[in-house]
Amino acid sequence: MSGFVYIKTFGCQMNERDSEIMEHLLGQAGYVTTEVMEEADLVILNTCSIRAKAEQKVFSLLGHLRQLKEKKERKNKPLFIGVAGCVAQQEGERIIRRMPHVNIVVGTQQFYHLPDMLGRLQRGESTSEVATDLSSSFAIPALQEMTSPPAPSQFRKFVTIMQGCNNYCSYCVVPETRGREISRPVRDILEEVEKLVSAGVREITLLGQNVNSYGRTNQVASQDVTFSDLLRLVARTPGLERLRFTTSNPKDLSTELMRCFAEIDILCPQFHLPVQSGSNRILARMNRKYTRELYLERVADLRSFRPDIALTTDVIVGFPGESEADFEQTMDLLREVRYHGSFSFKYSDRPGTRSSGFDDKVPEEVKKERLARFQELQDEISLERNTEYVGKTVDIMVESIGREGISGRTTTNHIVHCPPLPGVGPGDTVPVRVVQAGKHSLKGDFVGPQLEAGGRK
Repeated sequence: MSGFVYIKTFGCQMNERDSEIMEHLLGQAGYVTTEVMEEADLVILNTCSIRAKAEQKVFSLLGHLRQLKEKKERKNKPLFIGVAGCVAQQEGERIIRRMPHVNIVVGTQQFYHLPDMLGRLQRGESTSEVATDLSSSFAIPALQEMTSPPAPSQFRKFVTIMQGCNNYCSYCVVPETRGREISRPVRDILEEVEKLVSAGVREITLLGQNVNSYGRTNQVASQDVTFSDLLRLVARTPGLERLRFTTSNPKDLSTELMRCFAEIDILCPQFHLPVQSGSNRILARMNRKYTRELYLERVADLRSFRPDIALTTDVIVGFPGESEADFEQTMDLLREVRYHGSFSFKYSDRPGTRSSGFDDKVPEEVKKERLARFQELQDEISLERNTEYVGKTVDIMVESIGREGISGRTTTNHIVHCPPLPGVGPGDTVPVRVVQAGKHSLKGDFVGPQLEAGGRK
């Protein structure tokens, strides 16, 4: 088994990490990753079904791949096409019925078997492979064995600590596409983090659909480790400079976790806390299991532990039944919390969700207008928030270097653009003084004593 593989990833950080694992598994089977889709012998689309637009992009690209496959086959060069991730889990065999040129459909628990599926295809034992079973007894493999040594530029990595969700928000497909919550054993997580850091990684982001629920499943229950406990254990890893996590459900946000922001030095003062709506009536229809008042209480508590924490959120505009008054409550909450940034989207029906059956849908033009208003206000607040950093000195971890300068990220997750600085490379941490603020980024100048070789302080 050998050839070139091209993997296209849609969606969240969980999908990005899954793509890394698939790349490693296929590498062990003899495949070499290529950035050019047209030269690939195997194309994998790792998909997202959270929003309709992402799913539409997948099927549009599959249409293009049909033409590429036909072109290669005329030259007697086979091309295998696979669909992985949440759309694969959701649609299963329907993908092959709709797109017969697709060879592999593999779900969110089954992609670890991808090399075996591909082997059967290459040996002619089958013309298509579908694996989308979800099992309550599924255990996430010891992923440190599937962790490729990072390239020198890969100073930041994701580490999965759990997958699945038990919350069943009325608009969300995750429980159906990722299954129920499954936590990884602490030992596996720590071993993976240690391997990455020893190979040069300086920043780790812990991933889960709801990290606050870590440790509540039978895989780790006997260890009696909460998510805040896990953060403290990971933070002890020698050489780790920055620690982040995503995502959290406000209903499960504990005082112990909030206290971590005050007590763990390398835990970045940045928190993504999805609210989705500022209306209690809509939150109840969404089955979010918290109220506006509880959410605001959590925000106040967070800021009491870490006053400089940068908060971001998710908002769904135009949920079924959302009135103008409901939407104004969301706008009022935005004015009160004053997020540093937000991800806001128009509601779209997702197959199999309860909200897709609600009959009081908001007209598309109303959703569009409300989203524009929300984003305009968020941009105003983001600019005001970013202006607060002007004149301050912050440490950035360098991400990219170009002819025009350097870009890096602060602990609060702000991008800062700076002039060129010799001797600095990706992953180096350097001090800068913020001199200008924009809606989505900052500008800075390097400050401080002469930097040591490699740009490290």
